[in-house]
Amino acid sequence: MTKRRIPIKLQRLVRQRALGYCEYCICPEFCATQKHSFDHIEPESQGGPTAAENLALTCQGCNNAKYNKTHATDPLTRRTVALFHPRLDDWDEHFAWSPDRQYLIGLTAVGRATIRELDLNRDGVIQLRRLLLLNREHPPPHRSSS
Repeated sequence: MTKRRIPIKLQRLVRQRALGYCEYCICPEFCATQKHSFDHIEPESQGGPTAAENLALTCQGCNNAKYNKTHATDPLTRRTVALFHPRLDDWDEHFAWSPDRQYLIGLTAVGRATIRELDLNRDGVIQLRRLLLLNREHPPPHRSSS
């Protein structure tokens, strides 16, 4: 299957909707060494469309970890569950920040499985969150719930 090019207008919509943050690990694009990518939430290889409702802005780490996955195992229950879907799921229902705001905590099976599968608390992300905390830029206002 040939990957379709994402039209510039659609790229702008996705980037603006995400406010410049990875929709999984919440890392800002302005701190990234590479521009964030556009993730097909339902992969193109599985019939997912190149449409606004199926695209999420992702950092390279999350995009590479997710690849074409849509499901993962919840480390607590060992059940297979759908990964977090940024267009359909409520972030605050599935995730919270640790008291020190450095780590994401999974509140549900979906949250726990997504954190584990996409490695949302990987070392580089934690270091970035620490630096952003020192600069009072983390967590971003749209993801500041505890």
